[in-house]
Amino acid sequence: MAANLKQVRSRLEDEQKRLRQERAQLETGAQTTETRREGSPFGKREEEATESMELEKRLSLEKRITDSLAEIEHVLRKLEAGTYGLCDICGKPIPAERLEALPQASLCLDCKAKSVKGKVAPG
Repeated sequence: MAANLKQVRSRLEDEQKRLRQERAQLETGAQTTETRREGSPFGKREEEATESMELEKRLSLEKRITDSLAEIEHVLRKLEAGTYGLCDICGKPIPAERLEALPQASLCLDCKAKSVKGKVAPG
């Protein structure tokens, strides 16, 4: 089991490193795009629309990366505390198949389904 936890930690740390690099590239790309766009031959409205769309895409991607990093950091803390593999809500063990597929999972499927339903706006 200890060897398995080492593999999990390694997978999580590798993903954490990859996400940090992706975030850094995204930030660097945003600065490059702003510099390049100065003096664009397109009309001002088209330029503003493009900038707005690119900003929305970048912010959405940044949020996804930030959320993923937070999940990974949370699970790394659970590994340190010895609670990895236990659901954050009900405390029951998370099935090994789920952890194999998604090592950063911190909720069992039942609690995950309930939390997703709770976030859906009444409709």
